[in-house]
Amino acid sequence: MTLQFIHDKQGNTTGVYIPIEEWRKLKSKYSDLQDEESKDISELSSWQENILNERLEDYYKNPNDVVDFDTTLDKIRKGI
Repeated sequence: MTLQFIHDKQGNTTGVYIPIEEWRKLKSKYSDLQDEESKDISELSSWQENILNERLEDYYKNPNDVVDFDTTLDKIRKGI
């Protein structure tokens, strides 16, 4: 198995990257992995939901006060 370990600035291992083909083999071998992947990832904690609701409310109150992604990225690149 070809794994790549992810490290933080201090050199501590913080994660593992598994190539997708190897992940699929693991899922077929261990059904619990499939169950984990199938869990509803759309569930948010209450603080995340509150932030999203606040941002949506602000957007609905001021729909013209937004900038699209490409424009925002251009401004970042230009240092504006």
